[in-house]
Amino acid sequence: MRILGIETTCDETSFALVENGTTVLAEVTMSQVAKHAPYGGVVPELGAREHVKNIEKLGTNFMTAIKGYDIDAVAVASKVGLPPAVQVGEAYAAGLAKALTVPLLPINHVVAHIWGVWIDKEFETKPTFPFLGLIVSGGHTQLVTFDSPTSYEIIGETLDDAIGEAFDKVASLLGLPYPGGPEIERIAETGDSLAVPFPIPLEKEDSLQFSFAGLKTAVRTHVEKELAQQHETYKKYFIADVAASFQRVAFLHLAQKVEKALKQTGYTQLVVGGGVAASQRLADVLFSYFAEKEITCELFIPNRKYCTDNASVIAGYASNLVE
Repeated sequence: MRILGIETTCDETSFALVENGTTVLAEVTMSQVAKHAPYGGVVPELGAREHVKNIEKLGTNFMTAIKGYDIDAVAVASKVGLPPAVQVGEAYAAGLAKALTVPLLPINHVVAHIWGVWIDKEFETKPTFPFLGLIVSGGHTQLVTFDSPTSYEIIGETLDDAIGEAFDKVASLLGLPYPGGPEIERIAETGDSLAVPFPIPLEKEDSLQFSFAGLKTAVRTHVEKELAQQHETYKKYFIADVAASFQRVAFLHLAQKVEKALKQTGYTQLVVGGGVAASQRLADVLFSYFAEKEITCELFIPNRKYCTDNASVIAGYASNLVE
């Protein structure tokens, strides 16, 4: 079974052909990051225009590249995402499915993020159901229990900012470019993660909800108070320390909520997906936290390219919807 996937939910235009849900036969992704960087974030209307401009040419070239393969269905990231951008992919996919006379499968790309582990050939051992999912991206921060690929329940999510959004806003406060996550991770390598004692959000609460607004405000208050007093020579060290301290606390917040969810569910596997999962520092914090707390949990985080928005996870996850 071969499924062609299309993804246009944010600032990537992506096509992929996946066989039997796990084998990526072909994939191509075009990013718009450079287009949105001057604005410090994704501009929906600009994103939609870029998708319109790119999708036909990219799609034509992709269909030429996979000529000779039979296609059993077209899957498209649908509904969830930036509406103007999502609609570009939905319209193209509908036309393509009709032309190929195959089923059209609408996919929630947030849920599909967990499928990165299945299409990542570096993982010889795959998770077994049920397991706990942690989806962390620019628009979502969720804890999800999966009884099967299509049977799941959101048991925790953010009360305000998503974690990726918080990283972008803190990066802007520090004068770092968009996207904020990779920039904060880069500069934090030279900083002291214990330099600024930012409070861990909701640390004493038993709920599985996340919150990043208060942490973001704490960073803003600290930066506005202290940065102006720093000598130019030391400002870069100050920024690195703030970035490292913020990153540590944000990821500890995730780890603490994951710990509570594992205890409540009794699950022993965690599958992480979404753009923020591309951070090596997140993996480091989770591994060290589990070891320190003696938490029995097998951790699955896919290759970086299968964390961000991509059509391979869309096509791979869609295999679960075909009888």
